[in-house]
Amino acid sequence: MSPVDTAWLRMDRSVNRMVIVGVMKLQGPVDIDRLARTLSVRLLAYPRFHQRVETGSTGSWWVDDAHFDIARHIKRARLPGAGAKVELEAFVAELCSQPLDQAHPLWQFHIIEDYEGGVALVPRFHHALADGMALVAVLLSMTDETPDAPLHGGDADFGPDQDAHGHGLFAPMAKALDRGVQASGELWRLALKLLARPGSAAKLLQGGVGVASELAYLLLMPSDSQTRFKGAPCGSKRVAWSVPLALPEVKAISRALDCSVNDMLLTSVAGALRGYLEDKGDPTAGVEVRALVPLNLRPPGSEHELGNYFGVVAVELPVGIADPIHRLREVRRRMAVLKQSYEAPVTFGLFAALGFAPKLAQDRLFDMLLSRATAVMTNVPGPQHALYLAGARLEEIMFWVPQSGDIGMGVSILSFGGNVQFGLVTDAAMVPDPEAIIARFNPEFEQLLYHVLMEPWGEDEGEQPEPEPEIVAVKKPKRRTPPEKPAIRKRAIKKAMPEKAPIKQPATTKGLKKQASAAPPIRRRASHRPS
Repeated sequence: MSPVDTAWLRMDRSVNRMVIVGVMKLQGPVDIDRLARTLSVRLLAYPRFHQRVETGSTGSWWVDDAHFDIARHIKRARLPGAGAKVELEAFVAELCSQPLDQAHPLWQFHIIEDYEGGVALVPRFHHALADGMALVAVLLSMTDETPDAPLHGGDADFGPDQDAHGHGLFAPMAKALDRGVQASGELWRLALKLLARPGSAAKLLQGGVGVASELAYLLLMPSDSQTRFKGAPCGSKRVAWSVPLALPEVKAISRALDCSVNDMLLTSVAGALRGYLEDKGDPTAGVEVRALVPLNLRPPGSEHELGNYFGVVAVELPVGIADPIHRLREVRRRMAVLKQSYEAPVTFGLFAALGFAPKLAQDRLFDMLLSRATAVMTNVPGPQHALYLAGARLEEIMFWVPQSGDIGMGVSILSFGGNVQFGLVTDAAMVPDPEAIIARFNPEFEQLLYHVLMEPWGEDEGEQPEPEPEIVAVKKPKRRTPPEKPAIRKRAIKKAMPEKAPIKQPATTKGLKKQASAAPPIRRRASHRPS
């Protein structure tokens, strides 16, 4: 087992299991026997899925399970009561709290029959198997682009090292990653060195002033704001997921506001957390919530390989900013700084180095780092076209990222089939009602939509007022009800689409790029990094 995977194996705790849990909703009717056969054949094409972990004094390694039984890993179940979304959320939450048996391969699939006229699949994977990007690729590799595809996808000899096994889905995922947060060439070279020589991680991290500064910052950074989201976890989990947002709408509004889709999603998360704290009567002025975000460090073409190949960056969400446009502007500025930081390869190197260290040393360092964050958050892009599993159409995919140490919140964002969804897992001791936070994600996006809708855009560009020196957001109610008339929403999206005639940007966003470049460095970098 690689040192990085060993580090994630050791991170398992009774209150925070290192288990990635997901839900895949299939449209009925579903042939359950065909589904079970498909899962068995296509998963076991990866040797790792019939191997268990063996640990000794010199480390851990993967060995074939002599007592492998597929029935131990693929189970059938029915939900109690009405068998609706509420019951499925409770079922998933219980699985998030349960450990996987290390005497056998570290994965399970639960087939939930008769769920909303179809089937819900609930996969569970230990983080030591692979990171979220690779596991989503594994899930997609089981699917087909037509409902009548043969069991082996037309290739009886497919395997995990052949791109044919992925049915051509890995390439668009890699392209989507390239459009996300990227490191500079120097950072990629460092990451590749760490991938090739994980045993020399500690030595490699000593090279370069930027790397040394980043490492010092990670070790010395202060904790984020003390809120009800921080505390001692009890180990009992709660999960929820949102109604899908139309991805074309999200992209159109991001273009109108001159920001990335990721900036908008992070802004919505920060707004949802703020609204929840306000409803609980908690202060929000100046509140900063730090989320640890995985950043893919895989070499191109290796998206389907198992194992963990990612670093972590610390994203500080400006929960204390009430106005959504001001909050968006600040999120964008902070993300621009992170794009040039060394955090991702440095944290990857730390994982590799700690995989060689005694577990006690690893636990102490991770506890120190994790105590300064509130949440783990991940954003995974998926394919946007129709997929089928065992002949049934795949309607939704959602997953929940595990938390480490005493962190009690995990935020997941996944795009698939023209939609984007939010998922949330919390520790019941801190947030017993994650659905109250999830319910705010979509309205927070609507606030940004209203901004585009309510700006005085005209057909004649010459009639637009000149931008004021100071940018002031349009004042609106904090959580306004979405417009009821589809025509209003359609008109707002139409205004934002670039295919139409050129439309002048609203005054409140015209100077956004200039202000971002002229703004002083964010406080956390200026105040806490060694000079």
